Formats: sequence, structure tokens, C-alpha cells
Amino acid sequence: MKTIPTWQATWKLIRKGLWPFLLYAVLWWFYLASAVTNGLVERAFFDDLTGVTPAKIGVWGLLAVLAGVHSARMVAFFAKTYGEETFRFVAQALLRKNIVANVLRRPGAQVLPLPPGDALNRLRDDVAELADFPTWLPHVLGNLSTAVIALVIMFTIHPTITLVAALPLIATFVVGRYMMRFLVRYWKTSRETTGAVTGFLGEVLDAVQAIKIADAEAGVIAHLHTLNEARRKADLKNSLFLQLLNGLWYNIGDVSLAIVLLLAARAIQVGTFTVGDLALFTGYVWLVMDGPEVIGGFIADYQTQAVSIKRMLELQPDAPPETLVTPGPVYTRGAFPEVPYVAKSARHRLETLEGSGLSYRYPGSGRGIEGVSLHVERGSFTVITGRIGSGKTTLLRVLLGLLPRDAGEICWNGETVEDPAAFFKPPRSAYTAQVPLLFSESLKDNILMGLPEERVDLGAAIHAAVLEQDIEELENGLDTVIGPRGIRLSGGQVQRAAAARMFVREPELLVFDDLSSALDVETERTLWERVFERPGVTCLAVSHRRAVLRRADRVIVVKGGQVEAQGRLDELLETCEEMQRLWRGDLAPAQCLIGTRGNS
Repeated sequence: MKTIPTWQATWKLIRKGLWPFLLYAVLWWFYLASAVTNGLVERAFFDDLTGVTPAKIGVWGLLAVLAGVHSARMVAFFAKTYGEETFRFVAQALLRKNIVANVLRRPGAQVLPLPPGDALNRLRDDVAELADFPTWLPHVLGNLSTAVIALVIMFTIHPTITLVAALPLIATFVVGRYMMRFLVRYWKTSRETTGAVTGFLGEVLDAVQAIKIADAEAGVIAHLHTLNEARRKADLKNSLFLQLLNGLWYNIGDVSLAIVLLLAARAIQVGTFTVGDLALFTGYVWLVMDGPEVIGGFIADYQTQAVSIKRMLELQPDAPPETLVTPGPVYTRGAFPEVPYVAKSARHRLETLEGSGLSYRYPGSGRGIEGVSLHVERGSFTVITGRIGSGKTTLLRVLLGLLPRDAGEICWNGETVEDPAAFFKPPRSAYTAQVPLLFSESLKDNILMGLPEERVDLGAAIHAAVLEQDIEELENGLDTVIGPRGIRLSGGQVQRAAAARMFVREPELLVFDDLSSALDVETERTLWERVFERPGVTCLAVSHRRAVLRRADRVIVVKGGQVEAQGRLDELLETCEEMQRLWRGDLAPAQCLIGTRGNS
């Protein structure tokens, strides 16, 4: 799998949030470097108190300087936090926007390559991990430069104590660097096991009814327990190893400080070391210790970034890796951009739609369609029918670009459509799937989907979808929040809400996949009457319903992924054995009357 180098991703994220990053970097460096000034002031203060070197500005002057430095550091710390957090949120917003955009560019009928729970886990944790990594750079530069300055000052005061105190820090850095490989391994395992748990939970919540019907609660809980146990062990190893490394860094600081105290006691006795020098050394030991600690943490985190980048790229397998960090607006302040509204014009008008030799095979199964051709004229009603698994839904999805065709050509008004997924959008066409998806928003928002209400005829769309009476019975009418997947609506209401979403966009071509399967006879009749009241309407539909087939200008019978026959219904009933069987109901209802998701 192609990837993008960590340094390249880091640089592009910094460029996107350059100003907050620079604010954070400069103020963080000042905050760290000013700690060196603290040590010098404290040294002068104690040397003045002991009479070794009287301060020119006196004790009170030194205290004033110390208070001023601390006040400036406090202001700098809060300001750098603003820059740091702003940069993190900008970087996270860019990464998430790019990932979601790349997912939406994939053929719409292709499922995510990962379970939804695992995908959300990666969008949360792995995105946060990569967005946080650039903030290491000011830490590394600031802590390293501060450590070098502190070492130089300490060396000029007493070289022997400085060198001896630095030896444990050097040894710890070498050992810690060796242990980083284990940290990367444990961290990767922790992320994978966490993703397995969240992915399984998402699938469970999406299939509660199926689990209860199969009486599989015990098995599901047992499997969840197994996944959680694996995650617990992985997180425990990861946490223990992190604590071990942190303990190594912090405890070695105490060792260095103890060495300084032991050597300083002797040096003070012989007069080569002062109490002020001791105060400076005890403060600078921690500054020096932070240098290798931060470098070690930076190196370890750099190695783990490759894991996070790979996990994010797995969410967008069809997109070039560099699109993960492609610069673009993230709208952190001000109004959000309006949803683009494309008014219908002459260039959108449909005269003919043709598909020639369309083929697609589902990976792993080999099922699909092979060499299918169809022709749709303006103002016509074309119905695709056939038994389950014959390829009806697959044909629609390939034609609309929701599945990538393996072969064939699609023409709109005689001109080849190179990218059907981008082409077949309102106002050219609109599609209602066999199982329409609604969101946990108001019914109005589900119909408009961002369109400006003042630019469209919402009332006409509701009327065409036969929703007026249903809306009157809802608690808050069009403003009723319908719950996840429209759970507060019946199956028929969900289908008609999706139909209203089509109608409000006034497309040239209406594409339905078994639209009326959940409707009663009277509502179905009314809906189709209102559909055909719309001037110049062109429909392409999958259906098995007799009322729909009778209305069709052309019926396409699909069998085994190929067109068995096509023509008017009365002709097919005389000449096509498959159509005769479908009409008589010789095939079981589950075989011929109900479509399925994916390959029907």
C-alpha cells in the first residue's frame, strides 16, 4: 500500500496552520529560554545573600526581575497554549475533511473498507495523533537549545560537576532509544485491538434486531469479551512500557541531582563552588534532562506516525496518499459556506440515455452483470425487472457510477460520460435506493439536504411524494426530528421522504429502485399518478409490481446478470418465458418479488 512520509505530512500540516504554529513555537521557546534567566537571577540572589558577589541592583532588584520574568513566562504560556491548540484543531479538521471527501469520492455503492466503528476510531484517535505530532518540533528545538545553553553555563562554572552529572542522562538516552522499538510495537497492537472493539460494537448496534431474532446475545457478548480482553492486555503492555520509560527519565534526573549535591558539597568546602552555583545547578539539571527526554519522545512518536498514517490511508484506499494532507479551507471561524445550488438549464436537458455493454463483477463472488445494454428516451418510463440476484440493482448502480464499471460505455444525448459518478447528479438525475437512508435530523432537513428552501418548491415535492397527510400527523410537522435512519417513520414514509428528496431537486431523470415496495396499493397508485403529472418526466425504475409494469413504456428483463429480453409488457408476456414466470408468480415471492441489497 502506498503511503506518504511522516516528514512530508508534518510539513503540509504546519503550512496549513502556519501562523498559530509560529505563535506557539516562538512563545514556547521564550518560555523555556526564560528558565535560564531564572537560574542566573537565583544564582545572583544567593551569592548576594552569602556575600560572595554583591548584586549591583540589590536583593530587591533581583526579586523584581524574578517576578517580572515569571509574569512574562505565565503570559507566554497561556498565549502559546492558544496557538498550540488552534494549530491542533486546524490540522485535525483538515485531515478529517480530506478523509471524508476522499471517502465520498468513492463509488457510492461501495462499502467502507472498514467497519464503521473502527473507521470512527481512526478518524478520532489516529487523526489526533498525526495532528499532534508537529507540536513536537518546538519542544525539540526549545528544550534542546535550552539544554545546550544550560550545559554551557554549567560547564563554565564547574566543568567536572557538569560532565559527571551529564553521564546518567547520556546513558538513559541510549537505553531509551533502544527501547523505542518495543514501544512502537505495543502502541500499534493497542490501536489495532481498540479498532477491533469499536468496529464490532458498531456492527452490533447496527444489527440488534438480527441478533435478537437469532438468539445470539450470549455469543455476541462472549466475542465482545474476547475482543475487550485482547485490548486490555495490549493497553496494559503499552501503558506499562510508557510508564517505564517516563520513570526512567524522571528518576535519572534525581540521580543527576544527587550527584550534583554530593560533588557540590565538597566543592563548596574547598571554595570552588558557591551556594548560588548550587541553586543554579539544581535548577539547570532539569533543563538539561528535558533535552534528551524530549528527543527520545520525538523519535518514538515519529516512528508511530507511520502506523497512524497507514491506518488513515486504509479509510481511503482509492485516493492518492498525498490527498490526506492536501491544503484546503477548514472554516474555523465565520459563517460556513453555502451548499452550492445548481439551477436547471438547457445543458442538463435529457434527450436520450444509453448504456452499451455494461459489465461489473463483485470482487470475491464473480456475480454481477455482463454486457448489458439499454436505451432510455426523454419522457419514457423504463422498468427493469427480474428475480433476486439477477443484477437489477447492480445495473442501476453501474449506470449511475455508484459502482465502477469493468467495461461498457454510457452516453447522455449521444455524448460519452467519462465519470458517471460526478455526472449523474441533480439536476440531471436523482436516485432513490432500495433501502433509503435518512439522518437523525428534521424531516425538512432530510428532504432539502442543504438546499436553500427559498430556491426550491418544497410543497410541490411533498405533494408529489404523497406526504401531506403524514406530515400533519407528525408532532412538529416538517420540523420533527425523525431519529437515526428515520426510525420514527414507517417504511413507506421513509421511501416517500426519499422520493420527496428527489422531487425537490427537479431532476431530468428519476431513478427508483423498488420505490413502492413498502406502500399500500392506494398510496402507490397516487404516487405514480403524481410522478407522471410532472411535465417531461423520464423514469428508470426497478420494480416487480404489476401496476408499475403495466405503466412501463419499456420493460427490461434481467436474468443471471444479462438482459434476457426487453420490450413492451404485452410483447414480453407472449415471447419471454422468464417474464411469463415472473408475471404468473411461478417463482417463489422471495425469489422474484423482493430485491436485495447489492446484487439484486
